[in-house]
Amino acid sequence: MIHTKDITFSYSEKVNFSFPDIRTESGETLLITGGSGKGKTTLLHLLGGLLRPKSGSVSIGETSISNLSEKQLDQFRGKNIGLVLQQSHFVEAFSVLENVILASWLATGKKAEEKAKSLLKHLDLEDQMHKLTSQLSIGQQQRVSIARALINEPKLLLADEPTSSLDDENAFRVADLLSNLSKEYKASLVIVTHDQRLKDRFSNQISL
Repeated sequence: MIHTKDITFSYSEKVNFSFPDIRTESGETLLITGGSGKGKTTLLHLLGGLLRPKSGSVSIGETSISNLSEKQLDQFRGKNIGLVLQQSHFVEAFSVLENVILASWLATGKKAEEKAKSLLKHLDLEDQMHKLTSQLSIGQQQRVSIARALINEPKLLLADEPTSSLDDENAFRVADLLSNLSKEYKASLVIVTHDQRLKDRFSNQISL
């Protein structure tokens, strides 16, 4: 579902990255590991179209996102790429449910309320959906982020250090949720992490 070829990127003449080719199919999980400064988050942003490569290509399904205009890329990303970031960014004045609905409205112009409720129920957040996100634990906030990332049934799910701030129980729960939901939604899942607990949990790995 996603494949890359000969991707390079540079922030300056002194900071250059050359990344290995990636290929994952629907429902597969790939773990990207590596020390600080090796370009893990940079690669994730390239896969999500948040950065453009200096050279090489990134394709999701049949679409080469490297060739899309900014407007086309924004539209494509909203419908086909789900992002789970290390720090959850919510609209603080909105409830949990409203934050998830917002993601569907921004991508499609429609408010998928029933779908959002179903996802939150699936993630054991049914009793939390009318609370403000600030009233939730960090583990619960991370599950809201997963619901928001999945609301548009993306082809690609990208997770940046999704477990680094969680205790063991919640870290394994989030890792299993991401893996199981990517299979259920037939999405490729790419996790960027330095969390040793995840390295022991997924066999398909690339180290930068």
